[in-house]
Amino acid sequence: MYIVGTPIGNLSDLSPRALETFRSVDFIAAEDTRVTLKLLNHFGIKKELVSCFEHNERARSEQICARIEGGESCALVTDAGMPAISDPGELLVAQCAKRGIRTLAVPGPVAFATALALSGLPTGRFTFEGFLSVSRKSRREHLEELKDEKRTMLFYEAPHKLSATLRDLYETLGDRRIAIVREITKVYEETIRTTLSQAAQRYADEAIKGEIVLVIEGAPEEKPAAYTPETAAQLAEELRKGGLTASEAAKEAAKRSGIKKGEIYKLLQTGEE
Repeated sequence: MYIVGTPIGNLSDLSPRALETFRSVDFIAAEDTRVTLKLLNHFGIKKELVSCFEHNERARSEQICARIEGGESCALVTDAGMPAISDPGELLVAQCAKRGIRTLAVPGPVAFATALALSGLPTGRFTFEGFLSVSRKSRREHLEELKDEKRTMLFYEAPHKLSATLRDLYETLGDRRIAIVREITKVYEETIRTTLSQAAQRYADEAIKGEIVLVIEGAPEEKPAAYTPETAAQLAEELRKGGLTASEAAKEAAKRSGIKKGEIYKLLQTGEE
């Protein structure tokens, strides 16, 4: 089985390898056969399509695996992007793994990674959280778990839920930087870099269209409390108990605290009297 990434907007993003795969497999498992048929028609490809979406994936996975075990090959696609990433496909891939069916990837566009690159926010470490629940209670519980998350956070969101989601994000996480990335690779592609407070206010009444990725700044790193001469001397005392001389302990404590060695040493000597 081949897991094939498809364009998230611009059809020119479909890779030559993906086209070769579509032409070579026996059939294609698609989230929505109508959407995939338009894609295939655009490139002049005729192939058997089998639906595999959220509500039939468990049963359909059994049928697809049986056909592959019978000698056929299959390409798995969703309406846009990589299958199994906030889209159907996870159950089918797991079933293939369980049954020892060789599974290969034909990489393609991924909305959250593209949005992260466009956001201007830290990209070194991030967490992808997918879609938030339509239930406000479940949404708030999810966000409460992320209050102290220091990595950049990414969410998918639908236009009609944006206002409520931004309000809950601001109320739960406080004011953070956010990039609202919409319509990636499409005609009206836009990256809106703002803050949660400004976004919540702006989109309380203003409508926004298109597929949306929210990229949100992680919680700030907690800075250690600044040392005072007294706390630096306490550190030096602990170091001295660990085997350092008073001079060595004062020097190390000065290095860690930024307090002058002489001041620390003097307090150490005073403490001995």
